[in-house]
Amino acid sequence: MDDRKAAIVSEIPRLRRYARALLRDRDGADDLVQDCLERALTRLDNWQSGESPRRWLFTIMHHLFIDRMRKVSRRGETAMLPLDADEALAAPAEQFGNAASREIFDALQAIGPDRRAALVLVSIEGFSYAEAANILGVPAGTLMSRIARGREELRGLLDDSSRRRAIRIVES
Repeated sequence: MDDRKAAIVSEIPRLRRYARALLRDRDGADDLVQDCLERALTRLDNWQSGESPRRWLFTIMHHLFIDRMRKVSRRGETAMLPLDADEALAAPAEQFGNAASREIFDALQAIGPDRRAALVLVSIEGFSYAEAANILGVPAGTLMSRIARGREELRGLLDDSSRRRAIRIVES
Protein backbone atom coordinates (compact mmCIF):
# COMPACT_ATOMS: atom_id res chain seq x y z
CA MET A 1 0.00 0.00 0.00
CA ASP A 2 1.46 3.36 -0.95
CA ASP A 3 1.83 6.17 1.61
CA ARG A 4 -1.22 8.10 0.38
CA LYS A 5 -3.54 5.12 0.75
CA ALA A 6 -2.07 4.30 4.17
CA ALA A 7 -2.71 7.89 5.28
CA ILE A 8 -6.33 7.60 4.13
CA VAL A 9 -6.82 4.26 5.90
CA SER A 10 -5.49 5.76 9.14
CA GLU A 11 -8.36 8.30 9.08
CA ILE A 12 -11.13 5.67 8.97
CA PRO A 13 -11.84 5.68 12.75
CA ARG A 14 -12.31 9.47 12.73
CA LEU A 15 -14.47 9.28 9.62
CA ARG A 16 -16.66 6.62 11.25
CA ARG A 17 -17.06 8.71 14.41
CA TYR A 18 -18.06 11.79 12.39
CA ALA A 19 -20.44 9.79 10.18
CA ARG A 20 -22.16 8.30 13.23
CA ALA A 21 -22.54 11.73 14.77
CA LEU A 22 -24.10 13.01 11.56
CA LEU A 23 -26.43 10.13 10.79
CA ARG A 24 -27.22 8.58 14.19
CA ASP A 25 -27.36 5.21 12.44
CA ARG A 26 -24.48 2.71 12.47
CA ASP A 27 -25.29 1.09 9.11
CA GLY A 28 -25.93 4.39 7.39
CA ALA A 29 -22.71 5.78 8.85
CA ASP A 30 -20.72 2.80 7.59
CA ASP A 31 -22.26 3.30 4.14
CA LEU A 32 -21.31 6.98 4.23
CA VAL A 33 -17.71 6.13 5.17
CA GLN A 34 -17.52 3.58 2.39
CA ASP A 35 -18.88 6.07 -0.15
CA CYS A 36 -16.37 8.64 1.08
CA LEU A 37 -13.45 6.22 0.78
CA GLU A 38 -14.53 5.11 -2.69
CA ARG A 39 -14.74 8.70 -3.87
CA ALA A 40 -11.40 9.55 -2.26
CA LEU A 41 -9.62 6.60 -3.83
CA THR A 42 -11.03 7.32 -7.29
CA ARG A 43 -9.95 10.97 -6.97
CA LEU A 44 -6.62 10.41 -5.25
CA ASP A 45 -4.96 12.88 -7.61
CA ASN A 46 -7.06 15.72 -6.11
CA TRP A 47 -5.25 15.35 -2.78
CA GLN A 48 -1.89 17.05 -2.44
CA SER A 49 0.47 14.49 -0.98
CA GLY A 50 2.62 15.76 1.83
CA GLU A 51 -0.31 17.10 3.83
CA SER A 52 -2.77 15.15 5.93
CA PRO A 53 -5.78 13.82 4.02
CA ARG A 54 -8.01 14.52 7.01
CA ARG A 55 -9.53 17.82 5.93
CA TRP A 56 -9.93 16.57 2.35
CA LEU A 57 -11.71 13.39 3.51
CA PHE A 58 -14.01 15.23 5.91
CA THR A 59 -14.94 17.66 3.13
CA ILE A 60 -15.79 14.75 0.83
CA MET A 61 -17.84 13.11 3.58
CA HIS A 62 -19.73 16.28 4.39
CA HIS A 63 -20.64 16.82 0.74
CA LEU A 64 -21.86 13.22 0.50
CA PHE A 65 -23.89 13.74 3.70
CA ILE A 66 -25.53 16.89 2.28
CA ASP A 67 -26.34 15.03 -0.95
CA ARG A 68 -27.91 12.22 1.08
CA MET A 69 -29.99 14.64 3.15
CA ARG A 70 -31.27 16.29 -0.02
CA LYS A 71 -32.30 12.89 -1.42
CA VAL A 72 -34.08 12.01 1.82
CA SER A 73 -35.93 15.33 1.87
CA ARG A 74 -37.09 14.78 -1.73
CA ARG A 75 -38.24 11.22 -1.00
CA GLY A 76 -39.69 11.92 2.44
CA GLU A 77 -38.93 10.70 5.93
CA THR A 78 -37.46 7.28 6.62
CA ALA A 79 -39.14 5.02 9.15
CA MET A 80 -37.45 2.93 11.81
CA LEU A 81 -38.23 -0.76 11.57
CA PRO A 82 -39.22 -2.61 14.75
CA LEU A 83 -36.49 -4.67 16.39
CA ASP A 84 -36.50 -8.45 16.24
CA ALA A 85 -36.62 -10.19 19.63
CA ASP A 86 -32.91 -11.05 19.60
CA GLU A 87 -31.94 -7.50 18.54
CA ALA A 88 -33.93 -6.06 21.45
CA LEU A 89 -31.80 -8.11 23.84
CA ALA A 90 -28.53 -6.75 22.47
CA ALA A 91 -26.17 -5.18 24.99
CA PRO A 92 -25.67 -1.40 24.87
CA ALA A 93 -22.48 -0.02 23.34
CA GLU A 94 -19.56 -0.21 25.73
CA GLN A 95 -18.17 3.24 24.99
CA PHE A 96 -21.01 4.76 26.99
CA GLY A 97 -20.06 3.31 30.34
CA ASN A 98 -21.75 5.94 32.44
CA ALA A 99 -25.02 7.82 32.40
CA ALA A 100 -23.39 11.23 31.88
CA SER A 101 -21.69 10.10 28.66
CA ARG A 102 -24.94 8.66 27.40
CA GLU A 103 -26.84 11.86 28.22
CA ILE A 104 -24.28 13.98 26.38
CA PHE A 105 -24.40 11.69 23.35
CA ASP A 106 -28.22 11.69 23.34
CA ALA A 107 -28.31 15.49 23.66
CA LEU A 108 -25.81 15.85 20.81
CA GLN A 109 -28.00 13.63 18.64
CA ALA A 110 -31.06 15.76 19.48
CA ILE A 111 -29.70 19.03 18.07
CA GLY A 112 -29.97 20.00 14.41
CA PRO A 113 -27.56 18.39 11.92
CA ASP A 114 -25.89 21.70 10.95
CA ARG A 115 -25.11 22.59 14.56
CA ARG A 116 -24.14 18.98 15.37
CA ALA A 117 -21.71 18.83 12.42
CA ALA A 118 -20.09 22.12 13.46
CA LEU A 119 -19.73 21.06 17.09
CA VAL A 120 -18.36 17.62 16.25
CA LEU A 121 -15.77 18.99 13.81
CA VAL A 122 -14.46 21.61 16.24
CA SER A 123 -14.99 20.05 19.67
CA ILE A 124 -14.46 16.35 18.98
CA GLU A 125 -12.41 16.15 15.79
CA GLY A 126 -10.21 19.11 16.74
CA PHE A 127 -10.43 21.12 13.53
CA SER A 128 -9.86 24.87 13.78
CA TYR A 129 -12.80 27.15 13.07
CA ALA A 130 -11.31 28.02 9.67
CA GLU A 131 -10.80 24.35 8.76
CA ALA A 132 -14.30 23.36 9.91
CA ALA A 133 -15.85 26.27 8.01
CA ASN A 134 -13.97 25.15 4.91
CA ILE A 135 -15.11 21.53 5.34
CA LEU A 136 -18.74 22.59 5.79
CA GLY A 137 -18.52 25.15 3.00
CA VAL A 138 -19.78 28.03 5.14
CA PRO A 139 -18.25 31.36 6.24
CA ALA A 140 -16.39 31.33 9.57
CA GLY A 141 -19.05 33.58 11.12
CA THR A 142 -21.78 31.10 10.20
CA LEU A 143 -19.77 28.28 11.73
CA MET A 144 -19.23 30.24 14.96
CA SER A 145 -22.95 31.02 15.10
CA ARG A 146 -23.83 27.34 14.63
CA ILE A 147 -21.40 26.35 17.38
CA ALA A 148 -22.77 28.98 19.76
CA ARG A 149 -26.38 27.96 19.08
CA GLY A 150 -25.47 24.27 19.30
CA ARG A 151 -23.74 24.74 22.66
CA GLU A 152 -26.71 26.71 23.96
CA GLU A 153 -29.10 24.01 22.78
CA LEU A 154 -26.92 21.29 24.34
CA ARG A 155 -26.83 23.17 27.66
CA GLY A 156 -30.61 23.43 27.63
CA LEU A 157 -31.07 19.76 26.84
CA LEU A 158 -28.54 18.65 29.44
CA ASP A 159 -29.98 20.95 32.13
CA ASP A 160 -33.44 19.59 31.39
CA SER A 161 -32.33 15.94 31.52
CA SER A 162 -30.35 16.46 34.75
CA ARG A 163 -33.44 18.08 36.32
CA ARG A 164 -35.58 15.12 35.25
CA ARG A 165 -33.01 12.71 36.67
CA ALA A 166 -32.96 14.66 39.97
CA ILE A 167 -36.76 14.61 40.11
CA ARG A 168 -36.77 10.84 39.57
CA ILE A 169 -34.26 10.38 42.37
CA VAL A 170 -36.28 12.56 44.77
CA GLU A 171 -39.57 10.88 43.86
CA SER A 172 -38.21 7.36 44.35
